[in-house]
Amino acid sequence: MTNLTDKVKLLYGFCGLFIAVNIILIINGFYWLAALPVAFIVGYLFFFSLDKLLFLLIIITPFTVNYKNPAMGFSVNLPVEPILVAILGLFILKIIFEQNYDKKILKHPVTIIILFYLTWMLITSITSEMPVVSFKYFISQVWYIATFYFLVIKLFYEKQNIHRFIWYYALPLALVITYITIQHSFYGFDRQVGTWIVRPFFNDHTNYAAVISLLAPLFFIFIFNKKYSVWKRNTALIIFLIFTIGIVFSYSRASWLGILVAFASFWIIFFRINYRFLAAISFLAMGLFYSFQTDIIIHLERDQHESSGDFTEHVQSIYNITTDASNMERINRWRSAIRMYEERPVFGWGPGTYQFVYAPFQRSEDYTPITTHFGDVGNAHSEYIGPLSESGLLGMLSFIAIVISVLYTGIKNFYKIRGSDLRWVSLGATLGLITYFTHGFLNNFLNSDKASVPFWGLIAVIVAIDLFHKYDNKTADNK
Repeated sequence: MTNLTDKVKLLYGFCGLFIAVNIILIINGFYWLAALPVAFIVGYLFFFSLDKLLFLLIIITPFTVNYKNPAMGFSVNLPVEPILVAILGLFILKIIFEQNYDKKILKHPVTIIILFYLTWMLITSITSEMPVVSFKYFISQVWYIATFYFLVIKLFYEKQNIHRFIWYYALPLALVITYITIQHSFYGFDRQVGTWIVRPFFNDHTNYAAVISLLAPLFFIFIFNKKYSVWKRNTALIIFLIFTIGIVFSYSRASWLGILVAFASFWIIFFRINYRFLAAISFLAMGLFYSFQTDIIIHLERDQHESSGDFTEHVQSIYNITTDASNMERINRWRSAIRMYEERPVFGWGPGTYQFVYAPFQRSEDYTPITTHFGDVGNAHSEYIGPLSESGLLGMLSFIAIVISVLYTGIKNFYKIRGSDLRWVSLGATLGLITYFTHGFLNNFLNSDKASVPFWGLIAVIVAIDLFHKYDNKTADNK
């Protein structure tokens, strides 16, 4: 007993000394010692419990902030990205020396397409106009995909870890949304304030809304999950309401559109509406558009509604292509990207280079009030057209192939699985990704940790359900 008491005293003494020294350093402007306990915890988990470290990363991602150092020309999302670099190194070493990665995962169609997507990105980084920029971009994509697809999917051997992944990301995100909403309320939910009030957690309101929309359909489905306790279903309802408030007051028209498309998709999938019928309707709509394109464009050009705090006008401004600066600038960026593609159709200009090279491809007739002649304030505003300009036609097609294969797998899970709540989880993940695939026509955020973690994680959820839980309707896992 005496030895135990002495050890407790020693522990208290050490903690007291650490706190005292830390206070002195903070007073004098030195903050690094405060991070030491976190570094020890991360280091321990890195070597002895990688699964817990992955869950810790998922929990802290909604709280990360972007640190920029203009003098050194780099930016980093702290504290997640430095940890991801270390995990990527460990993952590569394990692949090289152990060579026992699950071949079922590697042979899945979604995985094969993702590997082609990364391979082509590597090739176009070699041929890039700015190889250093492209390789930095490529490596950042690799550490997101390696961690939150190839590593996280192995956690999903256990059914419960699928639920943990979703809840561990959503609960901190709900706290961030609550904080942002409270801050926004002090300004009367002004639309202009909404574009910057999301900082430092998000770089802008569109990124913020896109991330929330990825998770919202899942929690709508969780509300009706009979395998959850009443307490958990009520918690899901509260989180869904918080997400809804965040999406509404984000004033992000792209996210509103994404939610609308997901809602329509739900009924199409649920009632198993014949896809040939949908294809016929789509071709008919395209034919009508082609036939009456002049009249349609004239109608769009007559629309004078601009983005504003009035929700009705804000929605109507979605198709204003003549006076709404945001819409006009997107068209400018897309036309610039297409001109870039026309000049380099095979390999493109290199991943991540759009923002550095698109300026000369702008035309004076496309200029808007927010256009910069140096072309130094953004990307192509599209997950589809951006890769077209940066990695050529195959770059765009490889991303579209990911979209199609993920949707096919998610919908197939819903139709084939019986007696398991994972059937509905797969549907919720599919609908969440549909919001992002729709949003991706108007914006691109997969270079940010906030969007990449749920995006690749939900794809991993869908693939894991297809591989490990397709016939699992009773047990917690099915290895």
